[in-house]
Parts: sequence; C-alpha cells; structure tokens
Amino acid sequence: MESIEQWQANGEFFEVNGHQIFYRTQLDNTSQKPVLLLIHGFPTCSWDWSKIWESLSSRFQLVTLDMLGFGFSDKPVQTYSIMAQASLFQALLDNLNIQQFHILAHDYGDTVAQELLARDSITRNIQSVVFSNGGLFPETHQPVFIQKLLLSPLGFLVSKLTSYRKFSATFDRICAKPLPEEELKVYWKMLNHNQGVKVMHKLITYMLERRKNRARWVGVLQHTQVPIHLIDGTLDPISGEHMVVRYETLIPNASIDRLTDTGHYPQVESPEPFVACAHGFWEKIKV
Repeated sequence: MESIEQWQANGEFFEVNGHQIFYRTQLDNTSQKPVLLLIHGFPTCSWDWSKIWESLSSRFQLVTLDMLGFGFSDKPVQTYSIMAQASLFQALLDNLNIQQFHILAHDYGDTVAQELLARDSITRNIQSVVFSNGGLFPETHQPVFIQKLLLSPLGFLVSKLTSYRKFSATFDRICAKPLPEEELKVYWKMLNHNQGVKVMHKLITYMLERRKNRARWVGVLQHTQVPIHLIDGTLDPISGEHMVVRYETLIPNASIDRLTDTGHYPQVESPEPFVACAHGFWEKIKV
C-alpha cells in the first residue's frame, strides 16, 4: 500500500470548469490490457484503492481521480451533483483518449457509475461494472446519524463542528473490521485538505439526488446489457445485507459476492478477499 504522499506524488492534476482535479493513472500505450476506471466513495478519496492497486494492475491499466470536493481536488463551496461528478470522469477519459473501459465503484461512486451506465446506452463504451456497498436503491439506504444531520437545515453547522473524534467514531460503526489509527488519520487529513470539511453538507445532497433519479439509476441496472456484479460487506449498517436482498429481488440474474465478516469499506477492510471476488467476476466474463 502506498503512503498518501506517494499516492499524491504519482498523480497529476487537470482542469475542469476552472477547478483543479487530482487524478492517478497506470497506463501504457503499448499494453493490450483493458482499462479499469475506479470511482471512490463519500467522504474519502481515490486513496481508497491503494491496497488493491497492485493486484488490479495485473489485469488492467488503471485510471482514477478525486472527485470535486474530495481528496486533493478543489473543494469549492457550491452545489454538488452526481451528474457533474460523472462528467468529470468523462472529461478525464476524453483527455486520456480512452473509449472503452470497465468500472469498479464504491459507495457514492456507485451512483456515479449508475449515471455513467445510463449515459452509455448511446456510446456503449462501458464493458463491465463492479459495484460495492453503495446506495443503489434509495429505499434501502440507511444513512448514519451524522449523514442525516449533514442533510438537515443544520448541515452547515455540523460540517464546521465535525471533529476527528466524531469522524473516527463513525468509521468504527460502519466498518466491521476497525481500521488502523494511521489510516483513519490519513482519511481525516484528506477530508481537511483544501478545507473539505466545510463542504460536507454540500456533498451529502447526493442522497436527495438518488430519490429524484431513482427511475433512471435503478432502471439502468435492471435493463442494461453490460455485465454487472455486486461485492458487498454484509455487516455494513448503511448498505449491507438488507441492500443485497433488495438487489437480488430487483436485478435479473443478480451476480453477487457477499463478504460476511466485512462492513462498509470492503476494499479497505478485506482487500484480499475483495479483489479475489472482483478477479473471479472478470474471469467469468473473460476480461
């Protein structure tokens, strides 16, 4: 696993709509490997993928970024939207001249992936999608208390008063396997980078977007011809076993791997089992 300093040093920035966006790639123009787009969740950043980056690179060329409001990217005090975040990824792929790609997403990133999949009905560039522990269905999403507060009229105040103690306590609740203190401190550092704590209440409005766009984002899961797969840490109180059961009910021929000893951050809590499940799916569809 790379340190956050190494992660930053191995990345670059590009500009979108006047904002600096951090991205990280492992690309080789001479390689025949397909491209995998990695989409992180809330409230963390692309460093989420650091534990499995090397394993993923055995099969894929890799592309990821810190979405606007996250990680090393700019964090303006403005309205945020899933639609705009999806457009960031499209802009990066265009800049890198990448047409066809696979997706691996987590949490908030699942919803971004759903939007990209909905747009792909015309371009047909997405080859497969692996989702993990996200609010794929707004009716099964069970936000933790601080997320509810951030979405309330007092959200701006909650953002300002968020402390490391409260932050780490939330991770203790949503992760079945406690994360090491040094990792939590990195996540806290990245949340504070560019004063990101101040925009948490702006970012959390994605929960409202999920309700508004349910027909579009759930509908694409039900009707897409793109191979899709779910890897879920079932002990997650936000999007655990209860979400998986809903997935089995609504998605035809549902392809699922359950990590029954894992919580909300499976790629961080259980990196080896998580990536083994992902490779198993890709082998099945002959990637």
